[in-house]
Amino acid sequence: MARDSCLARVTAGVAVGGAVGGAVGAVYGTYEAIRNRVPGLLKVRYIGQTTVGSAAIFGLFLGAGSLIHCGKSY
Repeated sequence: MARDSCLARVTAGVAVGGAVGGAVGAVYGTYEAIRNRVPGLLKVRYIGQTTVGSAAIFGLFLGAGSLIHCGKSY
């Protein structure tokens, strides 16, 4: 039972990290695309790459933190 609970926590951590990272990546990608004057439809590609990359990194680290936290009992 404890393992299922830990798996649920890690999954929730990855999901929340991905959502937060995606939101931050979309805002940052839009800002950078405008600031660097990325032309035309390349803006969409640039913003998408930034969003997906940021979501993956945030999700990875929040999932890893949740996994580390699962082992601790307070």
